[in-house]
Amino acid sequence: MRIKHFRRIWSTIASTAVAVTHHSDVRTTPLENSSSLSSDRARITPARFRRLAMALPSLLLFCVTATLCQAQTRDVLCSAGSGTFVSEFHTGVKIQVGAARSGELATRACKAELTWNKQKLVIASSAPRIDVDAFGVDLGVGLPVLAIQVKKTDADCCVSYQIYSLQKPPRLLRTITGADSFSAADTDLDGRVEIWTDDSAAVNGFENLDLRQLEFAPPIVLRFTNNQLLDVSAEFQPYFDQQIVKVRAELGAQELSAFKNSDGGDELQDVKLKVLEIVWSYVYSGREQQAWQSLADMWPASDLDRIRAAILEARSRGIRSQVDGVSTTAPTARKDHVEIFDGIRPAGGGVPTVIPMGRNVRTRMLGGIGNAEPTKPNLVLPELIELWAPVSMAASTEVVVDLVIDSAGKVRSAASVDTAKVMSADLLDAITEWKFIPAFKDGRAVASKVRVAASPER
Repeated sequence: MRIKHFRRIWSTIASTAVAVTHHSDVRTTPLENSSSLSSDRARITPARFRRLAMALPSLLLFCVTATLCQAQTRDVLCSAGSGTFVSEFHTGVKIQVGAARSGELATRACKAELTWNKQKLVIASSAPRIDVDAFGVDLGVGLPVLAIQVKKTDADCCVSYQIYSLQKPPRLLRTITGADSFSAADTDLDGRVEIWTDDSAAVNGFENLDLRQLEFAPPIVLRFTNNQLLDVSAEFQPYFDQQIVKVRAELGAQELSAFKNSDGGDELQDVKLKVLEIVWSYVYSGREQQAWQSLADMWPASDLDRIRAAILEARSRGIRSQVDGVSTTAPTARKDHVEIFDGIRPAGGGVPTVIPMGRNVRTRMLGGIGNAEPTKPNLVLPELIELWAPVSMAASTEVVVDLVIDSAGKVRSAASVDTAKVMSADLLDAITEWKFIPAFKDGRAVASKVRVAASPER
């Protein structure tokens, strides 16, 4: 599904002027440039938003989740018992994700638990899929948290997003359910972290449709404000507008006319889906008047009242029913940007961290959150949670990339050190899906510049 595309669209729209760099280890070799989106395919998970994001002005921004993946699809930390992650926060609370075990044997299921002082809090004991979205991040609840998404059974359409405090003893602060995926990010680098998600469960079965038939479920943007979870989608209408423009361009006049003059059945299902996508995008971004006008323009007149009521009913039972309020703030053209802490300068230009990106290789953090730079004792640099790379990377040479990573650990921009070269869309797709434990300044998660050398495994 597609919700990550919306976030990246904004990232390209937002004027987030950033450079980048990273710490520690060996070599630097030029690589392909990716400071602007110029190819016909961009990142965000399904293909449609990717192409749309690529067409927009420079600067990338994206959500993240990563792993080495042979297909261009989103991966997770642990799936069917494969994949592990261990990291300890400075409070002494440790997250462990890995295969569930039956006696001494690993199973094809995943488990996740928090441990501290020889105590344990089980998050999931046997789940087909578990993914860490954020670790040590302040989502707006006033303290650092772990945000983890769990798919409880294979039959479930969706995942639950569980937010735990990282103070001793850790506790569950909030659970949000009913989405295909969640991703926290400081979308426009204004110091506020949003949670980008979708209303998959609410529209699963809508008009007898299966989620797999949809290009995207209705997107929703959430944010904690004063410990209240708000739907702030209306603040990000440019994302929704770009998608509306794209979907409208795919609607042929003849097909649309045929659908409007039909009984609204499934014989023109592709057209029906696109009309719903447009209407959802208006409704979920706080513009019901435009939604109903668009519906009247495109939907069979005899069925208007029924479908309008059905759309509102679906929304009322979805993620909207789990929020504490709805923001009606209009989007602003420009916002103040947070300080982006430089993770490599001024100490000698910065030697990049080298990340092996061979097939079936995954790099993850073990036993702690970063090491402070000797020249910056209060700055703890980001560490990878997950990465993935395209198959083409296996045959390529090392690449050196500058990244801006936001305070939620998501890549906001990526650029090759060698600006004379153009980074391939496949590699850019991979890099923008990387996920990090963010940098920390004086114990607080911050945005940072880092430099990473990605090297194929030999």
